[in-house]
Amino acid sequence: MYQRTIQMITHGEGTVIDLSGEVTAVVRESGVSQGLVSLFAVGSTVALTTIEYEPGVLADLMDALARIAPAEMLYAHDRAWGDGNGRSHLKAALVGPSLTIPVSGGRVATGHWQQIVLLELDVRQSRERSVVVSVF
Repeated sequence: MYQRTIQMITHGEGTVIDLSGEVTAVVRESGVSQGLVSLFAVGSTVALTTIEYEPGVLADLMDALARIAPAEMLYAHDRAWGDGNGRSHLKAALVGPSLTIPVSGGRVATGHWQQIVLLELDVRQSRERSVVVSVF
């Protein structure tokens, strides 16, 4: 098993970061030729998924999440804590904090148009984020 943490700074709600290159590098470093790579985003207002890293589809994804958990809605979390990110927690829970992807021939087995992305869903302007990458 090989593990490394990727760290980054995000720039508020709607930031989408392509992690494909970093994950590929960790898999290469691991020396694992057949197995799994597991990714876990640390935090309750951040998520991981795969998608084509293209401006139109990324905008569509953020728009769909905004329709599911709109900014103008009243959230019990916001009433309790006053931090205004109730929708951020909901979006992150729906998308999820983790991914598991096969490793085949020493490579991450994603499709040509399938990138690994981190979604920043918190309303704050900037966040330091960590993704734990484990290769088995």
